[in-house]
Amino acid sequence: MSTPLNTTQQPKAETHYESITGVVERLTFHSEESGYTVARLTRPRTTDLTTIVGSFANIQPGQTLQLTGFWRDHPQYGPQFQVVNYRETKPATLTGIEKYLGSGLIKGVGPVTARRIVAHFGLETLDIIENQIDRLIEVQGIAKKRIKLIKNAWQTQKAIKEVMVFLQSHGVSTTYAVKIYKQYQDNAMPSASR
Repeated sequence: MSTPLNTTQQPKAETHYESITGVVERLTFHSEESGYTVARLTRPRTTDLTTIVGSFANIQPGQTLQLTGFWRDHPQYGPQFQVVNYRETKPATLTGIEKYLGSGLIKGVGPVTARRIVAHFGLETLDIIENQIDRLIEVQGIAKKRIKLIKNAWQTQKAIKEVMVFLQSHGVSTTYAVKIYKQYQDNAMPSASR
């Protein structure tokens, strides 16, 4: 999902845009209403966490994001990466998948259950959940009732992403797309688009 952001602070004409990739470590601030977020990101080959700011439709610790934006120096908080647009990518490591699933994004999967699922399915975990979710019964401690809960949560997350992509493709900023989704949910898209 590539999502342009409507930031309150517009860059200067000479702003240098760049792309960074990383895993969301934690949220420092997130407004449910506007989507404005301050988060900390773990990046490859960097020991310090990177502060990112911008509007995000749905952001959780453990998500792997590809971000485009620019660096700015906040007078009180130091260097921050101002996100202009972003795209969520699937975690590529077992630890990343485990953190993603255990982040609270998927109702019915906490850190312990995420660890069990990843231990059983390995790097195929997200593909299994997407295409063969009933196989979760193979994992110790997961009953059919929980699989149904996980399936519903996974479909909800997928629907949110689809709506956001649709709205972004029609030039709606992330800030407004978040508000539209919260108001209309799955009805935010014409039925022919679904």
